[in-house]
Amino acid sequence: MVGPKQTAATDRRDRFIPIRKSDVLDAVISHGGLEDALAADLRQLAHMLGAILHHEYFDELDRLRDVYFDFDPEVPTSRHRSAQELDTAYCNLTDEFVRVLGEANFIEISHDEIERAFAEHALVRVKLRAPVSDFRAVRMFRRGTHQETIEVPMLYGLRRRKQEIEVYDDIILMVATKPDEPSQKKRKTAAWRGRNKIRGGAVLFKYFRHIARFDLEALLPNVRVVMGLREQLTLGVPALVGGVPILLKLASTLTVLFIVAGFYLGLSGTVHDNDTEQALAALSGLFALGAFILRQWGNFHRQSLIHQKQVTDNIYFRNVNNNSGIFNYLIGEAEDQDWKEAMLAYGGLLLASVPLSRAALCSHVEELLQQMFGLSRAFNVEEALIRLREFGLVTGGDDALSALPLREAIAQLDRVWASALRA
Repeated sequence: MVGPKQTAATDRRDRFIPIRKSDVLDAVISHGGLEDALAADLRQLAHMLGAILHHEYFDELDRLRDVYFDFDPEVPTSRHRSAQELDTAYCNLTDEFVRVLGEANFIEISHDEIERAFAEHALVRVKLRAPVSDFRAVRMFRRGTHQETIEVPMLYGLRRRKQEIEVYDDIILMVATKPDEPSQKKRKTAAWRGRNKIRGGAVLFKYFRHIARFDLEALLPNVRVVMGLREQLTLGVPALVGGVPILLKLASTLTVLFIVAGFYLGLSGTVHDNDTEQALAALSGLFALGAFILRQWGNFHRQSLIHQKQVTDNIYFRNVNNNSGIFNYLIGEAEDQDWKEAMLAYGGLLLASVPLSRAALCSHVEELLQQMFGLSRAFNVEEALIRLREFGLVTGGDDALSALPLREAIAQLDRVWASALRA
């Protein structure tokens, strides 16, 4: 079984290693100047380690799919489970999913950071409203960050200013809907599918790439575009200027309109010729006022659609995968990161002339990543050593760590592989 992994970073640097496995192996061999025979042995060990990890993570994928079954929004509830059973299953799902995210070197975004991001907008230059209280839980996880410089329009597009923003390379969104009330559970499956709504008690997973930190709010499924103060003034001031004269003109003729209408309905006595003319003018004014209101209403909704399209263009095309489709990617990433950490740690100990302490090994690997790839990363030495000790590839305590010699390490992995197949 795949061991748990800490999700909290030791510093602000990312733990994600965005390098191909083959490049990691080549870097260790090149950095150590290994002879061909030793390099071949190290490649064999790396291949065996990858096979063992792949076997373990295959079981992990099955467990993740199994615990998600009752919460998949694409699967209607088909088996009756008590509220307590569902709560237990929900806790198992979140624990399993968060653990896999940690193994893939994702870091959870704190609620304070999310709230600060909701208060500002960078790429999506519209006002959004997303009531988080509508959901049972909303959690976001990030991996990899970089800085980008964008141009932000000002003065209705007449001027543009440059702004530097923080962009997350990968974002995983987890949204759990509130369970339905007992009276709501009797609704037919076709009803919620026909309304295109998420059934109560479901859990949504969404994977996005290259999302600005200030645009996290736009990722939520119930986000709505609302008019900001500027848009309200843009539409409201012309409406006020154009509508007031019409209302003032109608105020003096509405009484005559009611008198004429009462005459034709038999409710009043007589009317004069000029009363009929004023009534027709008042009626024309009412039609003009109605047309004006409809035009302003159309302008409001047209502006809302323009803003909604802006959100869609920026977010929709950055959505990579959803729900159970994410699991294959996450399991593959967790397996990939686990292998890289274990190989870097083993290679660092193998190439060292003397036993290394935990801190010295961490510094050695971080220096290797910086020299060979120009990466500033916080190496996850704790989890790497847990994995190496699990497979018996390292000896000594934290103050004097040594790698098992290559030939002995290969024989040890042979025994681990045989044991895994018998399990």
